[in-house]
Amino acid sequence: MTTFRIGSGAGYSGDRIDPAQELAERGGLDALVFECLAERTIALAQLRRLRDPGQGYDLLLEERMRAVLPACVRQGTTLLTNMGAANPLAAGQAVLQVARELGLARLRVAVVTGDDVLPWMLANDVPLLDGGQSVRSLDGRLVSANAYLGADALLPALSAGADVVITGRVADPALFLAPLMHHFGWQASDWQRMGQGILVGHLLECAAQVSGGYIADPGYFDVPDLAEVGFPLVEVESDGSAVITKLPGTGGRVDRLTSTAQLLYELEDPARYLQPDVVADFSAVRFQELGPDRVQIGGANGHARPARLKVTLGYRDGFIGEGQISYAGPGARARGELALGVLGRRLQRLGLGALEHRCELIGVNAMHGPKLGADREPYEVRVRLAVRCVTQAQAERVGQEVEALYLNGPAGGGGVTQSVREVIAAASALIPRDAVQTHCQILEFTK
Repeated sequence: MTTFRIGSGAGYSGDRIDPAQELAERGGLDALVFECLAERTIALAQLRRLRDPGQGYDLLLEERMRAVLPACVRQGTTLLTNMGAANPLAAGQAVLQVARELGLARLRVAVVTGDDVLPWMLANDVPLLDGGQSVRSLDGRLVSANAYLGADALLPALSAGADVVITGRVADPALFLAPLMHHFGWQASDWQRMGQGILVGHLLECAAQVSGGYIADPGYFDVPDLAEVGFPLVEVESDGSAVITKLPGTGGRVDRLTSTAQLLYELEDPARYLQPDVVADFSAVRFQELGPDRVQIGGANGHARPARLKVTLGYRDGFIGEGQISYAGPGARARGELALGVLGRRLQRLGLGALEHRCELIGVNAMHGPKLGADREPYEVRVRLAVRCVTQAQAERVGQEVEALYLNGPAGGGGVTQSVREVIAAASALIPRDAVQTHCQILEFTK
């Protein structure tokens, strides 16, 4: 069968839109994937859905669809995305509305659900993967529980001829593996091709990271024209062999170094990369540069898929109150350190001293502690106080104390900012595969 061209339209929920639009218009793609969910993203989306039942999907969904739908429909490019987040059905309906606004003649959207396993989690107690506790320890605080679906959950949508496939939580590489399985007819038990498909997905899932964004470091790893960096695409053959590249004329670089850096990203054991579809083995992966911005990728393998599925749980974990203030000129560091001392005393007086907190000078010791910045005398510093609080009122008090430095010293402070945010923490667990039931619903319209 013919070479299959698949591109990356996003590597996270707030990613740039214009590189994806360029891929849609000039990439000659068979499929374009928007991977937009991180561990906490779906819990935050669930909070939005609780406030408004019509929300809970990615905030940039409509804007992205307006940018790419016309070209994708015209060229027959299938769109796949996890921008459904906590509300895939509402996301699917929003995509149809965008298509109507754009004057498209027709559109078929497949909505894949089943990743939301919160009811099962509330009814069953399983161990958490870290910390030695179980799901019961989160009683009353759970916001979301979403299982990582595999490519098998997406295949019915592709078989139904969907132009757009909307999902919630799906393993990132599975979004890329599914259209490869569908196009080439790969069997789910063909572990070598499954492993190679996961390799393709892993290299593409973070978009511009493999185009140079992950390694850019002036003077050491120079990357041309990052402001116009091109998102990557991969040309895949039926045996799983592939070439990764980007559009001519776009910024960035695709070479052996950028590919290796992305291969190792978030990879604990290269020989056992656990995915819902396969335990991928990247230990023999090799990259060969074929020319400028063209890299042959191969050597992945795989073994039988895990017996259980991973679930990410989002839960309420208090609030973070933060305040910042700047000092500049002679003695800036000394005044900043005095401010930190004052704030430390104030925390004790307010009964917040025992809470987890950070007092630091940004530009001096905020990243690596006091030792590395001990000999520096900066012209300007920015004081930052952040406290993890139990209540919102406590968190609000943190920023107020920083602002009080305006009149209560030290001298010359300015540019105060305050913020309070609720903490949605993440935990992980494993559940039986039969606890997850997936569904595919088709939404469509024609003029």
